Amino acid sequence: MQPEPVLGCFRLSRTRRNSHIRFSEGESLRFTYLNKVYDWFEERLEIQAIADDITSKYVPPHVNIFHCLGGITLTCFLVQVATGFAMTFYYRPTVTEAFASVQYIMTEANFGWLIRSVHRWSASMMVLMMILHVFRVYLTGGFKKPRELTWVTGVVLAVLTASFGVTGYSLPWDQIGYWAVKIVTGVPEAIPIVGSPLVELLRGSASVGQSTLTRFYSLHTFVLPLLTAVFMLMHFSMIRKQGISGPL
Repeated sequence: MQPEPVLGCFRLSRTRRNSHIRFSEGESLRFTYLNKVYDWFEERLEIQAIADDITSKYVPPHVNIFHCLGGITLTCFLVQVATGFAMTFYYRPTVTEAFASVQYIMTEANFGWLIRSVHRWSASMMVLMMILHVFRVYLTGGFKKPRELTWVTGVVLAVLTASFGVTGYSLPWDQIGYWAVKIVTGVPEAIPIVGSPLVELLRGSASVGQSTLTRFYSLHTFVLPLLTAVFMLMHFSMIRKQGISGPL
């Protein structure tokens, strides 16, 4: 007996397809072609097994709207990636052109004002949702055995989120951004012995300048997103493996 044709995550029996669904000749050919393509991938990647595994998890009865805070944070991160990538086409990471390029995005680039505004406000929303998520997990005991590593990766993600805010704040290179960088990078100077080398490492030189902006731009657009993606993968993999923590 031949297997039923599969399209996406839905199976259509031959009887039901033939008796209830009518295709034109062109539609039938397209449907057959899509099935062949799907079967090709299914044979090599077992897509149906993956789809069944994803959709077979049940939501515990104690879950409420506050358990969605982590997912909202993830959504904000994806919005950040999309809007941030769009702005890289216009932003120029130099001390002489950074501010002007941001002004160009806001006033002349098509929908630039919208993209930057969404980027800015979703960043604030991401930080807020992250803080609320940490509080929710802590207050419901989600850090206890066997979820200690899930908690640790969550704390690391919280630090990375704060780092996004610090590095992104400086990129317009206006007065607020400049002095924010100067103050933040000057904090390690209070550490004995290694303070001054740390400050120079962060700034790229003894003072805040082009090297500092280049470092912060690289951190904001490459290093931090990569680390965040890795730790998010670890975080959600462990949540899926261990399930959602129960109520107190």
